[in-house]
Amino acid sequence: MLELGKGFAFVGRQYHLEVGGDDFYIDLLFYHLKLHCYVAIELKTGKFKPEYSGKLNFYLTALDEQVKSSEDAPSIGLILCKDRNNVVAEYSLRDINKPVGISRYELATSLPEELKENLPTLEEVEAELSKD
Repeated sequence: MLELGKGFAFVGRQYHLEVGGDDFYIDLLFYHLKLHCYVAIELKTGKFKPEYSGKLNFYLTALDEQVKSSEDAPSIGLILCKDRNNVVAEYSLRDINKPVGISRYELATSLPEELKENLPTLEEVEAELSKD
């Protein structure tokens, strides 16, 4: 998450949206202070699948209709996945009119010392997540 850069404010994890009486949850929701828009991030543990773009497009529409104010810019989406086929990704996003990106991620095997001192351990994070 360090690579998001400056200007991001964390809004929520598993951010709840109710649409037509059904419940939906965005993996991570941020607000970008300079762009004045919501940024929805979907985390996927495997390879990109075309249905991910449709789901994120749905979330962006719901955010724009239910959450954003008239002063906010349209919401932006980002799908973070372990891998992607560039042609499949291009076809999946070609006719979507909302800003959506797909990016690969890699897990770091070690943290720099200055970060280790300021971040919780894996055990502390797992303990905190298991409280829900």
